[in-house]
Amino acid sequence: MSITDIWDPVKIGKIRKIIQDREQDGWDEAWQKDVTPWDAGTLQPPLKDLIESKRVPLPTTGRALVPGCGKGYDAICIAQGLGIETIGSDVSETAVQAAEEYTKSLGVDAPVRYEVSDFFALKEQYDLVYDYTFFVAILPSRRPEWGQKMCEIVKPGGFLITLEFPLFPYHETGPPFWVQPEHYDEVLGDCWEKLIDEVPKISLESHVGKERIVVRRRK
Repeated sequence: MSITDIWDPVKIGKIRKIIQDREQDGWDEAWQKDVTPWDAGTLQPPLKDLIESKRVPLPTTGRALVPGCGKGYDAICIAQGLGIETIGSDVSETAVQAAEEYTKSLGVDAPVRYEVSDFFALKEQYDLVYDYTFFVAILPSRRPEWGQKMCEIVKPGGFLITLEFPLFPYHETGPPFWVQPEHYDEVLGDCWEKLIDEVPKISLESHVGKERIVVRRRK
């Protein structure tokens, strides 16, 4: 199955061209031009189910981070579900503005805020970090750097949740760049204890059979 079976092939082509031409600056251009095929328009059901099931003792104090937060759907879900201060970060100022406007439109009464920042330059530590499509948006050559940064910014005993999507057969172009579950393991190393690693019981219709949710705790 092709990635374009799920996302608009025209928008996929446009976002790849924008990123190839502009690299990191291209993400803001994509938001400005509404070329955001990854934007599902809603939170991710596997994350909501994980929080509500209480299968893992996720933190309810401290701080959570959602890199590549987009319009903030999942950041809101974490803030509301756990009551934890949640920071949605994105390199795109336009995305952050959209997240702030979306959150305000919902009248959300939860500790969530947004900031423009470069994930790879972060110094602060967090009790929980959630990655959905951020890993597949960065160049594969930066994945080892992603793994090292996660080990730095997640506190010992803290949690890393990865909703690993889209899991497709090999394809050469991106974003989204080709990914399989083992690609996360390869760059995260042995500083993690894996608590959950499963196909979600509840997914968006377009995501069924194409994603995996993994919860790791920092040793």
